[in-house]
Amino acid sequence: MAKIDEIKEEIGAIKTYLGFIIAFIITIGAGSAKIYLDNSSDLLLSLGIIGILFLALVFSLLAKVMHKKIKSLKDCS
Repeated sequence: MAKIDEIKEEIGAIKTYLGFIIAFIITIGAGSAKIYLDNSSDLLLSLGIIGILFLALVFSLLAKVMHKKIKSLKDCS
């Protein structure tokens, strides 16, 4: 039963990380939109877009790991 609890804790931690990543994506997106509307800096806008794409990639990788952990729960019980 301890293995199931360990996997559940890992899934909970991954959910927390996914929440942080979503918050970062929203924040960087809002900042990038503001920079775009102000025509302030092309460099910062480019960095913001790259940051969003990188975080989206990390989000998808973490989501894939989480789904594998959820499937492994079925095998443990």
